[in-house]
Amino acid sequence: MSDPLARWVERLLALSDGIDRAEAEKFVRELYAAAQSDLDADKAESEFQREE
Repeated sequence: MSDPLARWVERLLALSDGIDRAEAEKFVRELYAAAQSDLDADKAESEFQREE
């Protein structure tokens, strides 16, 4: 399992009843993308503040 998201999918499947693999994979991908977007926005804001 070299894919870091696969590990989170497995954890979600282990903790959840009634969720199928495709739903778990979609949820983890969307959550990761949202978190990465937030981090990128925070980084851009920090860089902007330093430049002022």
